[in-house]
Amino acid sequence: MPEKLHPNIEKVAAVLREHGVPGEIVVFAEATPTAATAAAQLGCEVGAIANSLVFDADGVPLLVLTSGAHRVNTDLIAETVGAAKVKRATPDFVRAATGQVIGGVGPVGHPAPIRTLVDTWLGKHEVVWAAAGHPHTVFPTSFDELLRITGGTPVDVE
Repeated sequence: MPEKLHPNIEKVAAVLREHGVPGEIVVFAEATPTAATAAAQLGCEVGAIANSLVFDADGVPLLVLTSGAHRVNTDLIAETVGAAKVKRATPDFVRAATGQVIGGVGPVGHPAPIRTLVDTWLGKHEVVWAAAGHPHTVFPTSFDELLRITGGTPVDVE
């Protein structure tokens, strides 16, 4: 890894260390803002990429870690969390909630805890890759580890 990392990567790395996550952060020369680009760089299935999607659930941030092979059914998610409406968050809303930019939002390293749902489909993969706070980074993890480090709830998202 480069000697000096972006502050968001440092925050994610610190949380991973605190939780005893053994996987090392991988830094790519180019951004991997989508599940498809990350999977291509890693040589894995797109379904093994944990997309960190931030939603606006009645004005409250909601993080959904979903398989790159899935689209989130916002009506189902609204019902799951008891919200009247769940919609895709704006870039400004995402940055305010996570301190990170779309395309690099990690499951951890945010200014404050965010309610998190984790797609059960990710459990089908031994290794899952998640962003590490910046569009050029990912780290290896697992479904169970994502639940543990985020305090997330396993859900079906489709």
